[in-house]
Amino acid sequence: MLRLIRLLLLLPPSIMLSLRPCPSPCLCYESSDLVDCRSQGLDQVPPGVPRGTWLLDLSGNRVREVRSDSFVGLWSLKFLLMSNNSVHALHPQSLSMLQFLEKLDLSFNRLRWLPQDFTLHLSSLQELRLDHNLMQHVDSSSLRNCDNLRRLDLSYNRIRTIDIKAFTSLSRLRLLNLEGNRLNVLKDGLLSRQQSLEVLLLGRNNVSAIEAEALAPLRSLTLLGLQGNQLQHVKFKTFLKLKTISTHLQMSLNPWICDCDLQRVFSKIQYVRHLHVEDYRAILCHAPPQQAGSTLASMDSQLCMAETASVLAITITVLLAVIGALVKAERNRKSKQAASDAESADK
Repeated sequence: MLRLIRLLLLLPPSIMLSLRPCPSPCLCYESSDLVDCRSQGLDQVPPGVPRGTWLLDLSGNRVREVRSDSFVGLWSLKFLLMSNNSVHALHPQSLSMLQFLEKLDLSFNRLRWLPQDFTLHLSSLQELRLDHNLMQHVDSSSLRNCDNLRRLDLSYNRIRTIDIKAFTSLSRLRLLNLEGNRLNVLKDGLLSRQQSLEVLLLGRNNVSAIEAEALAPLRSLTLLGLQGNQLQHVKFKTFLKLKTISTHLQMSLNPWICDCDLQRVFSKIQYVRHLHVEDYRAILCHAPPQQAGSTLASMDSQLCMAETASVLAITITVLLAVIGALVKAERNRKSKQAASDAESADK
């Protein structure tokens, strides 16, 4: 479908439909119901878009807001492309006419928030791009009634928090891209309805913790991107709860504290048949200082051996101290006994 769209956009203007009204300065293509308004310096959605249009391309303009009457009458619209504009506001009911819309691209705009009824009438939507905006929060009411959504891109915003029920209606979601935000933790329950999710991208956030049950519902997950976060330690049980056929993990570029526990976790993960750490050899130690800059893979079992040696040394030291104390106590006892015997003999 996308290939067809690209081919249609490359058609010469000579085959434009001249008998049907077309908003200036857009191009309307014959028998394709496609309206091309790309990079025309438009500051608003142009009036007069033919009612039978199924693709409207407004990318690369200067549109600042989408008003409630911007798409009135465009019932047939399936693809709406508005990337690389300056959209900072979506008015209430602005998308309510687009019940058959399948793809909406609002990437590279200035959106800071989504209206509560943003997807209320978009029951046919399958792909939603909101990447490269300025959003800081995703609430539970913005993505309602999106049962058919397959791909959601929220990457490279400024998202710090997501309501625990924000994705509840997205039960058919297959790709969720949250890269390049400011998330701190992956919480239990956030992905409770995403049994069909295949790709979860969380790279380049500030994630320092993954709660115990956060990944458990993801039965179809094939790729989990966690690179470039603030992870220092992870728990093996968290990943063991991924009951999938095969899942690839990306975990490099984190400030890992390389100790015996971390090495054991990664060793166990690699022994689990359906889990694969793609970038294991690129995982670098951040601490302790003597391991900083070394790869975890190069340590092999040294970390646990060193820890075992340290524990053994401490145990021996403590044992020697205890033995020394016992010997000293016995000497003191004998000395006191000898003194007591001597005192008794003098009497």
